[in-house]
Amino acid sequence: MDAAAPGFLESSFLWRDPLTVAVIAASLCALVGVYIVLRRMSYIGHGLSHAVFGGAVASYVMGVSFYVGAGIWGFAAALLINALSRRRQIGADAAIGIITTASFAFGVALISQYRRFTRNFDAALFGNILGVTNQDLVVVGIVTAVTVVLIFFLYKQLLFTTFDPDVAPIYGVKSGLTETVFSLMLAGTIIASMQVMGVTLIAAAIVIPAIVARLLTDSFSTMLWLATLVGALCGLVGIYLSYFLDVSSGATIVLVAALLFVVVYTAVSLRRQLSGRAARQEAAASRARSIAGLFD
Repeated sequence: MDAAAPGFLESSFLWRDPLTVAVIAASLCALVGVYIVLRRMSYIGHGLSHAVFGGAVASYVMGVSFYVGAGIWGFAAALLINALSRRRQIGADAAIGIITTASFAFGVALISQYRRFTRNFDAALFGNILGVTNQDLVVVGIVTAVTVVLIFFLYKQLLFTTFDPDVAPIYGVKSGLTETVFSLMLAGTIIASMQVMGVTLIAAAIVIPAIVARLLTDSFSTMLWLATLVGALCGLVGIYLSYFLDVSSGATIVLVAALLFVVVYTAVSLRRQLSGRAARQEAAASRARSIAGLFD
């Protein structure tokens, strides 16, 4: 392993950009995932990624840039989901289900009509880390920078709409605008990360690091940077392992995150059990001392 490691690092022409893109994309997904997890909207990451797939196929068929087609499609889907989810008759889960499944079905229909896209089908679904370009690196970098800036300036608004959206307007928070900005932020994250993770794995990259961070802290601000750090770590380790194991990079990143979740969840559960046992023993000892005091 030690002898092989330099070879990995020395192949900069092949792995420098993929490694950078993977780490930044995984960090970005984890950062946005904090809001998704706390809002209990994990399904939207999975659904919106499937919606973007329709735009990706459409852009390929039309011969336009992936980011143009998928971007327009993804942003439109995010805005439509946000608009429909506000209607009480429909609800967020139903809106996500209708729009995302219809978009994904449209993409599959296009694939069946234009067979030449079939060879790129696996890359679209599971990512293609070796296919990333300087353009992908620039896009991921820009989306990450914009997302960080938006979270910085809209920190309180996003906090209100995440924990108490009904009360937010009373304090002057424009919930509708904030939700729209967040939906576009999520769509941008998915579009920028799609080349690395693929449609089927983005949701896991968004949710798992945030859940790991949630298990480790009750502080919202700490959860933000901790989830980002966990995402970056999973991206780095996942890419490194995928090189040696010759496994899909997106799948490896997600599996590393899942393994980390299992380890953290087990450790936290054991700690709580030990703390609970110690508390029960202390309570029993205290009752015994109280009873003994009655006979003194």
